[in-house]
Amino acid sequence: MTNPSPAQINLKYLQQLDQQDPLAKKRDEFILPENTVYLDGNSLGAMPKVAAERSQHVLSQQWSQDLIKSWNSHGWIDLPAKVGEKIAQLTGAAAGQVICCDSTSVNLFKVLSSAMLLQQANNAERTVVLSQAGNFPTDLYMVEGLASLLGKQNCSLKLIDDSDNDLALEQAIADPELAAMTAVLMLTQVDFRSGRLLNMHRLTALAQAKGIIVIWDLAHSAGALPIALDACNVDFAVGCGYKYFNGGPGAPAFIYAAQRHHHKLLQPLTGWMGHKSPFTFDKHYQKAQGIEQFLTGTPAIISMSALDAALDVFNDVDMTLLRQKSLQLSNCFHQLVQQHECLQSLQLLTPANEAERGSQLAYQHEDAYALCQALIKQGVIADFRAPNILRLGFTPLYLRFIDMWTSVEVLADIVRSKEYIKAEYKLKHKVT
Repeated sequence: MTNPSPAQINLKYLQQLDQQDPLAKKRDEFILPENTVYLDGNSLGAMPKVAAERSQHVLSQQWSQDLIKSWNSHGWIDLPAKVGEKIAQLTGAAAGQVICCDSTSVNLFKVLSSAMLLQQANNAERTVVLSQAGNFPTDLYMVEGLASLLGKQNCSLKLIDDSDNDLALEQAIADPELAAMTAVLMLTQVDFRSGRLLNMHRLTALAQAKGIIVIWDLAHSAGALPIALDACNVDFAVGCGYKYFNGGPGAPAFIYAAQRHHHKLLQPLTGWMGHKSPFTFDKHYQKAQGIEQFLTGTPAIISMSALDAALDVFNDVDMTLLRQKSLQLSNCFHQLVQQHECLQSLQLLTPANEAERGSQLAYQHEDAYALCQALIKQGVIADFRAPNILRLGFTPLYLRFIDMWTSVEVLADIVRSKEYIKAEYKLKHKVT
């Protein structure tokens, strides 16, 4: 536990935590619906007021009044780098190593291709991308897609069975035969289902000692906990802007590429914005020398502007304090669950050890989908992940400790009353 809590948590105790919370005022910077507890910020962050204001200004003044002049007068052309630098400060990266662009999937294809080309320029025998069987599907799909282009003899995917710790990964990295064939270790820092947090520093060092390039997916960690990309000597990383960064649905993603690799990189999506001088309209591609080489097409200005504003919410936030509150929130939630006998059928999938979990809790239950839908109807918004996981995200910037009490009380009432067994809660929606 981050802070000692009483043997039995009560509402008064949680109210005291809210009164002492150094991040409490941050809640006022968000637009939140009344009578709702939002526990799904790990899928889509809530809307910051500044993001709404910026979007309106882009529409009502920049686009409508200043038209194409806005590329220069409002700095549209510099937004990918500007937003990238803000993200760099929140992920432990020095200047010039993060760029905002495209989606996480597209960005992963770029860095994965770049890493494979780097490796095969030195050692054609390195053809394996090593990952976990439970990694987020789009990450694995991108490897399959690249393999279909390069041929399986030049790119193949090797999956390590998931476990309760890093041991299986470490054993795979230590295997001399497998390590000699492995070009890239591709991992997600926080598992999207279980919320398990991998040891970035240790796994990166172990892999690099074997000559393996390491790519990290930060989708469920960036904006939720302190990240030290440079200090961990990471090669590449990708992440999204719409979860803990609160950039809005479909917000642009980002790429981190360590500066030591920039001069050697060849990424295949060589669009005009990645050219060293795009407005010379050269017939032949000449890549930009820095992180800008990962740009491809014209940036999505409206959504990128919203993300740019949303990141300002973090200007005065100590990420260590944010992490402490995140752990406190999840500790309180789980202890409240344990205090209700009717909730003992919920099996915690997330590691109990704070050092091994991100900013979410995942519970297994045979009727997890129905439980989730019943919660949503009662104003507690969580989400479901197949096959049987009720997932709850804890966003410290706008969640209160009393929200933990409210959420668990609603959940207990749903289970006690068997409300969730109604047929309406079993109807599957396209988005779960």
